[in-house]
Amino acid sequence: MKRIAVDGLPDDPLAAAGVFHQHWLAHVEDILASEEDVMLAMPVADHTHREWRIALVAGLARKHAPRRINMVAGEGGAVDATEAYLAKAPGITGQYLET
Repeated sequence: MKRIAVDGLPDDPLAAAGVFHQHWLAHVEDILASEEDVMLAMPVADHTHREWRIALVAGLARKHAPRRINMVAGEGGAVDATEAYLAKAPGITGQYLET
């Protein structure tokens, strides 16, 4: 599973979604197309970011099945522990998890 640490997103949810699509999406899809699973490590954000993040990861999971992609918002050891869990849980994909 390839971990991609996403950074540089604005505080505004609409702007953050736009920046992700413009600067990160092609890279993520290239990795999925190379037949590698992905975990997106996102910065912590307030509740206003939840919907675009859920829609994004669910859409990528559907588009790139059977590749797996999940998104984890958090920092430090909690993200590392979630990554270790996801690596051993082959049935989990398309999830947005907040640590």
